[in-house]
Amino acid sequence: MQDPVWIVEARKYIGQREIKGAKTNGFISIWLKTLKAWWSDDEQPWCGVFVAHCIQSAGLPIPKNWMRATDWLSIGKTLPKAALGCIVVFSRKGGGHVGFVVGKSASGNLMVLGGNQGDEVRISEFALDRVVGYRWPSVAPLPERYNLPIIESDGNLSTNEA
Repeated sequence: MQDPVWIVEARKYIGQREIKGAKTNGFISIWLKTLKAWWSDDEQPWCGVFVAHCIQSAGLPIPKNWMRATDWLSIGKTLPKAALGCIVVFSRKGGGHVGFVVGKSASGNLMVLGGNQGDEVRISEFALDRVVGYRWPSVAPLPERYNLPIIESDGNLSTNEA
Protein backbone atom coordinates (compact mmCIF):
# COMPACT_ATOMS: atom_id res chain seq x y z
CA MET A 1 0.00 0.00 0.00
CA GLN A 2 1.39 3.38 -0.99
CA ASP A 3 0.98 6.29 1.41
CA PRO A 4 -1.12 9.24 0.22
CA VAL A 5 0.97 12.35 -0.42
CA TRP A 6 -0.22 14.04 2.81
CA ILE A 7 1.00 11.06 4.83
CA VAL A 8 4.39 11.23 3.10
CA GLU A 9 4.53 14.86 4.29
CA ALA A 10 3.35 13.96 7.80
CA ARG A 11 6.00 11.26 8.26
CA LYS A 12 8.75 13.85 7.68
CA TYR A 13 7.98 15.41 11.04
CA ILE A 14 7.84 12.36 13.32
CA GLY A 15 9.76 13.28 16.46
CA GLN A 16 9.25 17.04 16.25
CA ARG A 17 8.29 18.26 19.73
CA GLU A 18 6.77 21.41 21.10
CA ILE A 19 9.10 23.47 23.28
CA LYS A 20 7.86 24.31 26.76
CA GLY A 21 8.02 27.96 27.74
CA ALA A 22 8.62 31.05 25.62
CA LYS A 23 10.31 29.32 22.68
CA THR A 24 8.35 27.57 19.92
CA ASN A 25 9.39 24.72 17.62
CA GLY A 26 10.46 26.29 14.30
CA PHE A 27 8.36 23.92 12.20
CA ILE A 28 5.23 24.67 14.22
CA SER A 29 5.96 28.42 13.89
CA ILE A 30 6.19 28.08 10.10
CA TRP A 31 2.96 26.06 9.93
CA LEU A 32 1.13 28.68 12.01
CA LYS A 33 2.44 31.52 9.86
CA THR A 34 1.61 29.74 6.58
CA LEU A 35 -1.89 28.92 7.82
CA LYS A 36 -2.35 32.55 8.92
CA ALA A 37 -3.05 31.65 12.54
CA TRP A 38 -3.77 34.45 14.99
CA TRP A 39 -1.34 32.90 17.51
CA SER A 40 2.30 31.95 17.11
CA ASP A 41 3.25 29.55 19.90
CA ASP A 42 3.14 25.79 20.36
CA GLU A 43 1.59 26.00 23.82
CA GLN A 44 -1.88 26.02 22.21
CA PRO A 45 -3.35 22.69 21.07
CA TRP A 46 -1.84 22.07 17.64
CA CYS A 47 -3.19 18.75 16.32
CA GLY A 48 -5.35 20.64 13.78
CA VAL A 49 -2.36 22.77 12.80
CA PHE A 50 -0.37 19.65 11.92
CA VAL A 51 -3.21 18.08 9.90
CA ALA A 52 -3.89 21.38 8.12
CA HIS A 53 -0.22 21.76 7.18
CA CYS A 54 -0.05 18.23 5.73
CA ILE A 55 -3.33 18.48 3.81
CA GLN A 56 -2.60 21.98 2.50
CA SER A 57 0.93 20.99 1.44
CA ALA A 58 -0.68 18.28 -0.70
CA GLY A 59 -2.66 21.01 -2.48
CA LEU A 60 -5.94 19.98 -0.88
CA PRO A 61 -8.56 22.19 0.80
CA ILE A 62 -8.74 22.59 4.56
CA PRO A 63 -11.75 23.61 6.65
CA LYS A 64 -12.27 27.26 7.59
CA ASN A 65 -11.64 26.46 11.26
CA TRP A 66 -8.77 24.02 10.63
CA MET A 67 -7.42 24.58 14.15
CA ARG A 68 -10.49 22.92 15.71
CA ALA A 69 -10.24 19.15 15.62
CA THR A 70 -13.97 18.57 15.20
CA ASP A 71 -14.20 20.97 12.24
CA TRP A 72 -12.33 18.35 10.19
CA LEU A 73 -15.67 16.49 10.13
CA SER A 74 -16.98 19.23 7.82
CA ILE A 75 -14.67 18.57 4.87
CA GLY A 76 -14.29 15.88 2.27
CA LYS A 77 -16.16 12.62 2.14
CA THR A 78 -17.30 10.46 5.03
CA LEU A 79 -15.74 7.01 5.09
CA PRO A 80 -17.60 4.04 6.58
CA LYS A 81 -14.45 2.83 8.33
CA ALA A 82 -10.77 3.64 8.66
CA ALA A 83 -8.55 3.60 5.58
CA LEU A 84 -4.82 4.18 5.30
CA GLY A 85 -4.30 7.95 5.29
CA CYS A 86 -7.79 8.99 6.28
CA ILE A 87 -8.39 11.86 8.65
CA VAL A 88 -9.78 10.60 11.95
CA VAL A 89 -11.49 12.76 14.55
CA PHE A 90 -11.65 11.66 18.18
CA SER A 91 -13.55 12.81 21.22
CA ARG A 92 -11.60 13.67 24.35
CA LYS A 93 -12.37 15.34 27.64
CA GLY A 94 -12.46 19.07 26.96
CA GLY A 95 -12.54 18.86 23.16
CA GLY A 96 -11.43 16.71 20.27
CA HIS A 97 -8.33 15.44 18.52
CA VAL A 98 -7.50 14.93 14.84
CA GLY A 99 -4.85 12.88 13.08
CA PHE A 100 -4.21 10.40 10.27
CA VAL A 101 -4.83 6.66 10.37
CA VAL A 102 -1.65 4.81 9.38
CA GLY A 103 -2.47 1.32 10.63
CA LYS A 104 -3.85 -0.76 13.45
CA SER A 105 -2.33 -2.45 16.45
CA ALA A 106 -2.32 -6.23 16.92
CA SER A 107 -5.23 -5.71 19.33
CA GLY A 108 -7.27 -3.89 16.65
CA ASN A 109 -6.92 -0.31 17.88
CA LEU A 110 -6.07 2.49 15.47
CA MET A 111 -2.49 3.63 15.00
CA VAL A 112 -2.63 7.35 14.34
CA LEU A 113 0.04 9.74 13.09
CA GLY A 114 -0.66 13.14 14.54
CA GLY A 115 0.65 16.29 16.11
CA ASN A 116 0.36 17.16 19.79
CA GLN A 117 0.34 13.50 20.79
CA GLY A 118 2.44 13.56 23.92
CA ASP A 119 3.48 17.08 22.81
CA GLU A 120 5.09 15.76 19.63
CA VAL A 121 4.44 14.38 16.17
CA ARG A 122 4.27 10.62 16.56
CA ILE A 123 2.28 7.49 15.92
CA SER A 124 0.08 6.61 18.88
CA GLU A 125 -2.49 3.92 19.60
CA PHE A 126 -6.12 5.02 20.00
CA ALA A 127 -9.18 3.09 21.15
CA LEU A 128 -11.90 2.71 18.53
CA ASP A 129 -14.62 3.88 20.94
CA ARG A 130 -13.19 7.41 20.84
CA VAL A 131 -13.69 7.78 17.07
CA VAL A 132 -16.19 10.44 16.05
CA GLY A 133 -15.66 10.06 12.30
CA TYR A 134 -13.41 9.28 9.35
CA ARG A 135 -12.95 11.73 6.47
CA TRP A 136 -11.24 11.67 3.10
CA PRO A 137 -10.22 14.79 1.15
CA SER A 138 -12.93 15.43 -1.45
CA VAL A 139 -10.62 16.01 -4.42
CA ALA A 140 -8.40 12.99 -3.72
CA PRO A 141 -9.29 9.61 -5.22
CA LEU A 142 -11.13 7.48 -2.66
CA PRO A 143 -9.14 4.67 -1.08
CA GLU A 144 -9.44 1.38 -2.95
CA ARG A 145 -8.96 -0.79 0.11
CA TYR A 146 -9.59 -0.54 3.78
CA ASN A 147 -7.00 -3.09 4.90
CA LEU A 148 -4.78 -1.44 7.48
CA PRO A 149 -1.23 -2.61 8.10
CA ILE A 150 -0.43 -3.91 11.58
CA ILE A 151 1.98 -1.54 13.37
CA GLU A 152 3.82 -2.49 16.50
CA SER A 153 2.65 -0.64 19.58
CA ASP A 154 3.88 -0.32 23.13
CA GLY A 155 0.30 -1.11 24.24
CA ASN A 156 -0.31 2.28 25.81
CA LEU A 157 -3.50 3.92 24.57
CA SER A 158 -3.51 7.67 24.04
CA THR A 159 -5.95 9.18 26.52
CA ASN A 160 -5.40 12.97 26.48
CA GLU A 161 -3.87 14.95 23.64
CA ALA A 162 -4.30 18.45 25.10
